[in-house]
Amino acid sequence: MDNINTPNINNNSSHTELSQINQKFFKANVLEIEPSTRSIEENIFEEDLIIIIDKFVDLHFQETNKGMEEKVRKKFVLDYFSNYSINLQEIYYWLINNQTGSNSIYLLGYFNYYGIGMDINEQNAFKLYQKAAELENILAQFELAGMYLLGKGVGKNYSKAFELSENLSERKYPYGINRLGYCYEFGFGTYIDENKAFELYQKAADLGNIFGMYNLGRCYKNGFGTSINNKKAFELFQRAANFECSKAQQSLAWMYEKGYGTEKSADLAIYWYKKSAEQGSIYSKSKLKQLFKE
Repeated sequence: MDNINTPNINNNSSHTELSQINQKFFKANVLEIEPSTRSIEENIFEEDLIIIIDKFVDLHFQETNKGMEEKVRKKFVLDYFSNYSINLQEIYYWLINNQTGSNSIYLLGYFNYYGIGMDINEQNAFKLYQKAAELENILAQFELAGMYLLGKGVGKNYSKAFELSENLSERKYPYGINRLGYCYEFGFGTYIDENKAFELYQKAADLGNIFGMYNLGRCYKNGFGTSINNKKAFELFQRAANFECSKAQQSLAWMYEKGYGTEKSADLAIYWYKKSAEQGSIYSKSKLKQLFKE
């Protein structure tokens, strides 16, 4: 299948088939071959590589829809190709000359955006995502919306970010629903509407989106689009924190520290601040220093 256009992508390759592909995938050990277009073409069965790429995009779509954080998704990418003993520079060079469908175009854009097998090139990533998005690749449309919001690789364009997010939301993709809620919360490409943002975060959370859970928790904590309910906020932060959402871990630690929605617990506050700090939260690192001084 060339592109992602349904939440459950039909893929004719079973686990057994992919295992067989993995066994015959290389005629030589690509890890010992200098990366080049020629070497990968000589050592990989092209039809098998396309199956593996399509399977990867299918799985990556599911991870993204759950709302997994960027670094978690990037690790998933690295682990996926590592499991097939695929050298990332090899596949990068192959993708340059074999943009056979929207999935391979999207993957090349992803490699450019995150500097996988090459240096980071956000401008190239934007162009490739745009090309894949025009072919109705859902992941590319989601990535484009994020780039328009952040102004990475392209000037900020909140109207386009809103339009893409609205389209994904209408097609009932949880990550699109959550991002549309974010647009309504902060007025990106549209007017600020607290009730609409709350409603969309609720939908995303109900569909299992981790950031939807976290954002809905914020709404209950701050009384945004609803009345303050610390117990519900605590429960939502806890759910998202268990999925390794660093912001939710930080908020959960704060709830334990203050005793909002739960009993006070310095030990649990420190535990969750540590979890968040391990993922790079500057605020959590600062709180840990403060708590250990007291």
